[in-house]
Amino acid sequence: MTDGSDSVKVNWIWVALTILITAWVLWLIWPQGPQQLTIPYSIFLREVRAGKVERVQIVGDRISGEFTSPAPATLATPSAQEAGPDVRTFTQFTTTYPEAVGDPQLLPLLEQHGVVVDTAPVSDSWLLPLLSLAFPFLLLGLVLYLSRRRVGPGMSQSGMFDFMKSRARRYVDTQSRVTFDSIAGADEAKENLQQVVDFLKNPSRYHDLGARIPRGVLLVGPPGTGKTLMARAVAGEANVPFYNINASEFVQMFVGVGAGRVRDLFEKAKEAAPSIVFIDELDAVGRRRGAGVGNTNDEREQTLNQLLSEMDGFEARQEVIVMAATNRPDVLDPALLRPGRFDRQVTLGLPDRKGREDILRIHVRPLPLADDVDLELLARSTTGMSGADLANLANEAALIAARNRENRVTARDFAEALDTIQLGEVRSLMLDERQRRLIAYHEAGHALVAWMLPGTDPVQKVTIIPRGRALGVTHQVPEEDQYNLSRTYLLNRLAVMLGGRAAEEVALNDLTTGAENDLAQASALARRMVTRWGMSELGPISVETDETQPFLGYELTQGRTYSEDTARLIDREIHRLLEDGHARARAILTRERDDLDRMVEALLEEETISITRLTEILGPRAAAAPDTHQPTEREVAPQPTPQPAPGVA
Repeated sequence: MTDGSDSVKVNWIWVALTILITAWVLWLIWPQGPQQLTIPYSIFLREVRAGKVERVQIVGDRISGEFTSPAPATLATPSAQEAGPDVRTFTQFTTTYPEAVGDPQLLPLLEQHGVVVDTAPVSDSWLLPLLSLAFPFLLLGLVLYLSRRRVGPGMSQSGMFDFMKSRARRYVDTQSRVTFDSIAGADEAKENLQQVVDFLKNPSRYHDLGARIPRGVLLVGPPGTGKTLMARAVAGEANVPFYNINASEFVQMFVGVGAGRVRDLFEKAKEAAPSIVFIDELDAVGRRRGAGVGNTNDEREQTLNQLLSEMDGFEARQEVIVMAATNRPDVLDPALLRPGRFDRQVTLGLPDRKGREDILRIHVRPLPLADDVDLELLARSTTGMSGADLANLANEAALIAARNRENRVTARDFAEALDTIQLGEVRSLMLDERQRRLIAYHEAGHALVAWMLPGTDPVQKVTIIPRGRALGVTHQVPEEDQYNLSRTYLLNRLAVMLGGRAAEEVALNDLTTGAENDLAQASALARRMVTRWGMSELGPISVETDETQPFLGYELTQGRTYSEDTARLIDREIHRLLEDGHARARAILTRERDDLDRMVEALLEEETISITRLTEILGPRAAAAPDTHQPTEREVAPQPTPQPAPGVA
């Protein structure tokens, strides 16, 4: 890797070199004292006799001096008057002394007219002229030296002329080698990539059968699911050179630099074959060409074209695997995904409960755990978390234990860390009794509706302590990982979201701005139910297939795919779903007003109540009265990943 001290040293050398060049240029162009008038020797004698010369200095055959008063430029050459008058005047002059002929009358003449005479020996030094001539060549040599200088072993040259070189970092087998054993919760992805590892270990087995391994493997998944770690594990399992670079390092200000770096990267990988080239955040350079509004990015498109050419230009027996990672495969250029380039996609999704437990076991290995830490229970409470989130959870728990001066990390530390990550940091706000009661009714409304509706996510905790951007939080956690969400579940979820607003109306007969986030989430959920999942009276129709179009140009040109009549029906159905959910929540809270008031009093006294305390106040959920609203059952798969269901005010 690059040594930071070497980099600082090179920077200081460039600063010193810049100062030297600037000083030399200024020395060349800076005026060397006052301007002097060169006059003939006869004119000099005439001016002396006229008493117009004050002092002179004689050095060899050169005489320089000063006039008693400024003299006109016409003294230099009287014939210059024919070319026009020169209005300049000079206080200093130079002339050539006829040393070979001699002038024995010069010194008496100067003495007679009171001229101050000074003499100096002729300098025989040749060093100063030589340095003046050699200085540019010395600077050029220093620049060439710095341009060829390497800043560290195994790294690309860092100089003035190698900005076209690739900045890829090469990782080889070290003591901190990453293998598949270092990764948990991605068994399907590891099994899929095992063939790549086997090809890199035994390429002849595949070549003899005429098989061609996929040249490009694209790792796709949400942020934090371990795409980069998986690529390093492939290199560790195969024990081959691993070149890692971020795609944004290809894109530069000058057109052609990124393409040059791509060429250099693949040349290095081919020389070290079998090897792996890993490009992280591929969408930074691989975005679809010709998309968007305005001018295109010529540098990025040239870099993408060079990448396509290099991946398509491998020899049939070239043992180089190109791996890339992105969490936005929808924005990639189709030419990248065709067979022969990134023709295999490996999806790394959010881990399930068993995967989360295995990931936690890996990250708690260096932690001294207390006996009360239950990783299985912790895995149940972390639905929807990625591997990076779980690593952060373990680290946050260790930090809390250290802050509390504990010798071991306890279950209480993990619970506090989980609350901090999911709900936010505790804020110290000075709230009066009226505001605390208002927040308590809002959060109690969420919790009571969720408690009374069968099939909703269980309420784990209700608090009126301000956390993050919320003044209070109702935290729900699914009992199991959910991949297919039913219409009944979603309708109940709408009612829970609107429970806080309904509680304000029932108990306070007023409305506040505390339901802003609830209304936004409920409206978005109702729109998806109508326009994407066919869960309304419009029937099985999907009119919005992509809510996150990344290119404004495509969105403007495609337009809307449905009529104005359909748009009015969509708005009507969204409004109906929201009104039904609000009515259901209000009916439950009106019927269970006593339980609502008891929850509020408990919140005002304790500020945070857990599921155990909720059971004491409301009784077990199984004893809750069934809801009279019976929607039609329709199963749908809205998202491939589980959704946590916190209700936040």
